[in-house]
Amino acid sequence: MTRLTLYTRPGCHLCEDAKAALARVEAATGERFTEVNIEGEDALEEEYGFRIPVLLLDGKEHGYWRVEEERLLRDLALSSPG
Repeated sequence: MTRLTLYTRPGCHLCEDAKAALARVEAATGERFTEVNIEGEDALEEEYGFRIPVLLLDGKEHGYWRVEEERLLRDLALSSPG
């Protein structure tokens, strides 16, 4: 199961920044992320449209507009099994 989900839309420069940050997190931890394009998805547009990109960790909103890498790394370590 993927623990990290990033809601994005095409042409979003903050989304590109978030994907770059998550690539660094993946390199450090091995945690991959799933990208979900909200464009054309009415429910997702309503929920996340004005805050894109939005990052979820284990199904819960972790942040929006920017990925706080240090906080994410800490939270991944704290919620790791074992």
